[in-house]
Amino acid sequence: MAKAKIYYRDIGDYLSRDEKLEIIRKLGSVSNPEMNWEELTPNEHNDWINHRNDKFSEFIPLAPDKKFDPKAQAIFTTYSLGVSTNRDAWVYNYSKKKLAKQIRGMIDFYNLQTKAYIDEKRSNQQLIIEDFIDTNPTKISWTRALRTKAKNGIFVEDKNEFRIGSYRPFSIQEFYFDETFIESPGLSKTLFPTSEIENLVICLSGIGANKVFTALISDKIPCLDMVEKGQCFPLYWYEETKQERTLFDCLSEPENEFYARRDAISDFGLNQARKLYGNKTTKEDIFYYVYGFLHNPGYRAEFAADLKKMLPRIPFVGDSTVFWKYVKAGRELAQLHLHYEDYAHEAAGVTVRINNAVHDNFEVTKMRFASKEDKSMIIYNPFITITGIPAEAYEYVVNGRSAIEWIMESYQIKTHKESGIVNDPNDWAKEHNKPRYILDLLLSIIAVSLKTVEIVKGLPKVEF
Repeated sequence: MAKAKIYYRDIGDYLSRDEKLEIIRKLGSVSNPEMNWEELTPNEHNDWINHRNDKFSEFIPLAPDKKFDPKAQAIFTTYSLGVSTNRDAWVYNYSKKKLAKQIRGMIDFYNLQTKAYIDEKRSNQQLIIEDFIDTNPTKISWTRALRTKAKNGIFVEDKNEFRIGSYRPFSIQEFYFDETFIESPGLSKTLFPTSEIENLVICLSGIGANKVFTALISDKIPCLDMVEKGQCFPLYWYEETKQERTLFDCLSEPENEFYARRDAISDFGLNQARKLYGNKTTKEDIFYYVYGFLHNPGYRAEFAADLKKMLPRIPFVGDSTVFWKYVKAGRELAQLHLHYEDYAHEAAGVTVRINNAVHDNFEVTKMRFASKEDKSMIIYNPFITITGIPAEAYEYVVNGRSAIEWIMESYQIKTHKESGIVNDPNDWAKEHNKPRYILDLLLSIIAVSLKTVEIVKGLPKVEF
């Protein structure tokens, strides 16, 4: 019997269901010559489509085979998934006051349920926790880990573990960082052990991500979906220690003296870089080189299939001048992306039209474009319109959409369907006494987008 042949037609990425069906409708039949069928043949990795590039395996991996291995033959010694809570509506909110109230309510309800279960279990040893607990979604969000704690009779206290978390691109929210209510914390406590201790992480699209590859830096605990299936590579990691300080420990401020700071850039990576670029090269230089290089459009295009199926590997370029240009670009991009709130006054050419503005008029419900065809104008609210937004600003795409559209998506009033919890971005502006916060943020992101596009277009070309 002859082997079957498999044919494939790529109709494009990021199309809606209706757009895909319309393409198929126009083609009419599988026998239409315009189908341009491609016969599929798997490679040695069993990739049927989007074949990996063999050159990719020649580069240095970012991720070590074993985390915290000081002899790792990779650029980083460790990395971590972003935080996955499985109850985002309960533990993230723009309002710290509302977040504290809903956390207290959930803790009280959980403890009542746990006590009731324990009491009932004394007379019914066969009682199953899932059959007993009240799953009312307006009172609590149960997950496997939380049910197990209740089953084991573990009561919860409000630990006042409030942080600010990176929830979506260029969107921070108040975050309750108690591992009781976080299903998968990853290594976040190792990277950000206290709110006072500083760190930087480069968050990358994880294996199997559907969106175009993204790299975005953060100085706050990142959510798993800040970038899709986010894997985070830190500048440092912190080790809790009550031992006497040593010459090799770089300790944080005195109030956090029991955390020793360790470099997450490997000695292997440093040695490789110094052989090529000189002994003055530092681990911090390598960190920013990585951030700059991961923005290289040629690299992203050439190895798009690899970046969907594997964590990144990157080359140390042979030309030292090119290396230092990437270090410089990485630092500039990091400055923009970490301090993205600070550029409202640099949104050149953009006009803000405000009619009878008073404090309340800076609030948003949901921003929108003036039309689907014209993104140069954003209707901020009934009183404010932003015009003159350059088309080039939308070229900065992060996690599947432009940075500007992420602001429009993230900064709208939303009500969680199951719990009824309302998350209102205007609360952030009120609680921080910055009535123009959201408007200025939108203007800043326009400027940041344009500057990012400019830096990326100026990156040195690298032959692969």
